[in-house]
Amino acid sequence: MSRNFNPQSAARALARRLAVQALYRWQINAGPWQDLVNEFSTEPDMARADGEYFRTLVQSAVEQQEALDAALTPFLARSAALLDPVEHAVLLVAAVELRAAERVPFRVVINEAVSIARRYGATDGHKFINGVLDRAARAWRPEER
Repeated sequence: MSRNFNPQSAARALARRLAVQALYRWQINAGPWQDLVNEFSTEPDMARADGEYFRTLVQSAVEQQEALDAALTPFLARSAALLDPVEHAVLLVAAVELRAAERVPFRVVINEAVSIARRYGATDGHKFINGVLDRAARAWRPEER
């Protein structure tokens, strides 16, 4: 095992990925965040994920979606309503973290979001995600620069 392996960060990375999947599903078929948490509790990967972090990300993104979209608007070239659902889900999760999880370094938030977008998004979606989140991090967390 690598010296750099951190079980907590691996569990959080998995929670982020599952949260993006849940928010993608929510955009296609909206419902209460509690239903998403219950639905995803049976995912095979959930046993290795940070379940509390997953719940927090999903709850915050669903409850604050309009405010998060408004906060992201200055960094977008189009409205949030026109975003690809995968990219939108990634941006919602990252926005929750950038705005509320100060203990998570902004570089970690951006790297995780880009990684998820590269895996699940459109061909160059990860570049879009990187650009939006880099600008958002500069505005929302100037003290970390």
